[in-house]
Amino acid sequence: MLYKSIILAVDLTDESIKVANKAVALCNAFSAELHVVHVIESLNYAYGGDVPIDITDIQNQLRQTAEDKMSLLLDQLDTPNKNYQITQGGIESEIHRIAEEKHADLIVVGSHCKHGLALLLGSTSNGVLHGSPCDVLAVKVNDPNKEK
Repeated sequence: MLYKSIILAVDLTDESIKVANKAVALCNAFSAELHVVHVIESLNYAYGGDVPIDITDIQNQLRQTAEDKMSLLLDQLDTPNKNYQITQGGIESEIHRIAEEKHADLIVVGSHCKHGLALLLGSTSNGVLHGSPCDVLAVKVNDPNKEK
């Protein structure tokens, strides 16, 4: 199966470049178009509804920080076919929506090693996998055994 449209979903942490490099390698191998996506989880969404203060300034600061970090990440990627999108909402649902919109064949996400309660509750990469309109590749970004 050939991949022609690949979504790279990043959290814009320092580990994003490792995930991005895997996505770029796949794009180069398949001559695919890369769509880099970052979702800012809406504070209203994160806290389950109404927030009793005006959060416009906070959301604007989050977006500006994301734009700055996205620019730095894109500068490091070695592929001519890259687009990016920063959106706001539920992380998994926005990634699914964009994958459908872009007719993606593959979503690439980072997978953090989780332990205890975080493992039981799931992760973003697990949430992206369930309900995805296409294949999902979870790239392991840290190994707790190597950190010991």
